[in-house]
Amino acid sequence: MRHHNSVHVRWADLDAFGHVNNAAYLTFAQEARADMTWYSRQTRGLTPLFKDMVVARAELDFVEAVYEGGIELDVSIWVMRIGNASFELGYEMSRNGVLHARVKTVQVAVSMETFKSRPLTPIEREFLSEYFEETPANT
Repeated sequence: MRHHNSVHVRWADLDAFGHVNNAAYLTFAQEARADMTWYSRQTRGLTPLFKDMVVARAELDFVEAVYEGGIELDVSIWVMRIGNASFELGYEMSRNGVLHARVKTVQVAVSMETFKSRPLTPIEREFLSEYFEETPANT
């Protein structure tokens, strides 16, 4: 199962070349991740998860440039790997059936007392398992 979110492309996201700046895609991924783990859960009356995680790695592939602001991009997000203290998410950003970017991020759960990595809890693992998708990239 994938989580689906819509992110707004602002005029300020465009750069001197007239397309969405590369850094904006990581912001789009962050917004989709926050919706998946926090806001959509809160809306359903569930406790938000992963307020204590950090992004340890981000990887971004540009497929087709976006040349306009004031539009919505569709972001699908899923879990690619679940480790002891970390997990990997995959993202696809598209509009009207056109794939614009693929993103992968690795998140690490962190203890707010020690500021060091901590094991994922059973509740976090269960949540992540709902969105786990075996993809060729995983094998």
